[in-house]
Amino acid sequence: MKVSVVTPNYNGERFLKAFFESLDNDSECIGEVIIIDNGSSDESKSYINSHSFNFPVKLIENDKNLGFAPAVNQGIRNAKYEYIFSLNNDTEVKKGSIRQMIDLILSADDIFSVQAKMLQYDNKNLIDDVGDEYNLLGWTKKTGENHKSDEYGEVMEIFSSCAGAAMYRKSMLEELGMFDDNFFAYMEDVDLALRSKISGYRNMLCPQAIVYHIGSATSGSRYNEFKVRLAARNNVWTVYKNIPIPLKITNFIFLFFGFFIKYIFFLRKGFGSLYLSGIREGLSNRNKIQKTQFKSENTLNYLKIEYRLIINTIKFLKR
Repeated sequence: MKVSVVTPNYNGERFLKAFFESLDNDSECIGEVIIIDNGSSDESKSYINSHSFNFPVKLIENDKNLGFAPAVNQGIRNAKYEYIFSLNNDTEVKKGSIRQMIDLILSADDIFSVQAKMLQYDNKNLIDDVGDEYNLLGWTKKTGENHKSDEYGEVMEIFSSCAGAAMYRKSMLEELGMFDDNFFAYMEDVDLALRSKISGYRNMLCPQAIVYHIGSATSGSRYNEFKVRLAARNNVWTVYKNIPIPLKITNFIFLFFGFFIKYIFFLRKGFGSLYLSGIREGLSNRNKIQKTQFKSENTLNYLKIEYRLIINTIKFLKR
């Protein structure tokens, strides 16, 4: 069983040597590596074209930065294999991890995605991300962030896999509509996870699969003008797109306070106006987003999602 590794790249030449060397350790599981270059101005393309690897490497060249979601979709459409390993370029994969993820995703027909345990590259004793959670406030939280690396040692269901190191079934991606190109970057994996859960699929953590992640390598920092505006806009779209009207009404007060508290947070960091501009863009352009079609047979799944949102909110408030 082999996978297609799909990796967007934007001026990431400095990461590519370690990235490919780590993949060599699991080359027997890799059918191809698809690099989607988003108009890099560094020597990324030259590096890829001038090196040989232990697996086929396909380079897709874009004239400009199309964003994470469109680039990954390009890779998925060009992939030859059923299992897609979406992997950031600023990562290193521990030997044996891809096999562990394949074994888990094959273990049940309703598993849509499998998340690797992502550890911090500069401090491998700490977790970076073991899955993303979402709550009634409209907030996304990286599960396990800054916890010790030996925590979260059991396979478990998570709300959303982080697309920086996650394996997906291509057939289900095509069924669900893949990542939303309109999102460009940020929240696109949570949006996809919501759609998968609406259809009754599961997302799982594979703690035996280890990926070391530098983080914010392309955007440059945890909080910046680009990130704050896009994340705010995409959060509006995630709610508009996936939550049916009865649950929007039920959750309105929580969502209102969630967005308001985030505004105060970013106001104090000097990004208040940018956060509001993202909200306004999300609201004014919401009609360009294709809403997830409500089907009565998925009613129970919507209620399960609501229950998970409530539990995640309670957990957050108890912190």
